[in-house]
Amino acid sequence: GLGEGPGAVVRLGAAVVAGAAGAALLLRHCVRRFGGVTGDVFGGIEETAATAALVVLALGR
Repeated sequence: GLGEGPGAVVRLGAAVVAGAAGAALLLRHCVRRFGGVTGDVFGGIEETAATAALVVLALGR
């Protein structure tokens, strides 16, 4: 599991922040580069957010 206590809460919070930050950076880049977003961009943003969150959770063990 993810564990219990304050350490788990900090890891989960860091995972959420990392996922949101990665998604925001990719979105900003795509809007600047392409002038907007498409379904592929939304898919890439989702995958980036999930990967960033999972990396933070994996490194926190």
